Amino acid sequence: MRQLFLLGDSTCAEKEADKRPETGWGMMMQELVGPSFSVVNLALNGRSTKSFLQEGVFGKCHKALKAGDVVMIQFGHNDSKEDDQRHTDPWTTYQGNLAFMAEQVRQKGAYPILLTPICRRRFTEEGVLVQTHGDYPSAMIALAKGRGYPLLDLTKETFLLLSHLGAQASKRLFLHLAPAEHPNYPEGTADDTHLNELGAAVIAKKVTELFLRLNLV
Repeated sequence: MRQLFLLGDSTCAEKEADKRPETGWGMMMQELVGPSFSVVNLALNGRSTKSFLQEGVFGKCHKALKAGDVVMIQFGHNDSKEDDQRHTDPWTTYQGNLAFMAEQVRQKGAYPILLTPICRRRFTEEGVLVQTHGDYPSAMIALAKGRGYPLLDLTKETFLLLSHLGAQASKRLFLHLAPAEHPNYPEGTADDTHLNELGAAVIAKKVTELFLRLNLV
């Protein structure tokens, strides 16, 4: 069976029971792709392209890769962080790290797919959604076009989705809980980066839809 590897950050990653209902969209993918693929979710909280490579997580993927496998690579949330362990520059080190991973995947006879990061739920007081990822999505898109890598523009897709839903309705996709609503968050939480189960299901469905259009199955 072909493998579908998911490489990325907390928006995609598996979540432990004590963090639920926070849910990474990668957790929903096996059900959606069905028997065509065995999904291997290697995404981890807080990682950038730099830390993912330096910690050897990509190495685990590369070692297990077989010809015909698919590798989805979604980073951008943490590459903009200022700490030295994670920070990359959009047009140099970020692109370089993405290209390194993609080329390593290709050399194994597998298929890399770049995914721009999903949008944060950040609205102005006037109800206008703000794109918080700076140049990282544009840098990934430019790299994909220049190198011929397949790309799923999740930044664009989620921007359209959240803008359509608006400031209030979009809360239903993220980790927004009132005090005492869930035992894991007794004081409640208002997290506009991480998805809940509904949000993860919506994003995973969109990822699968865009993926199938690439005709790599």
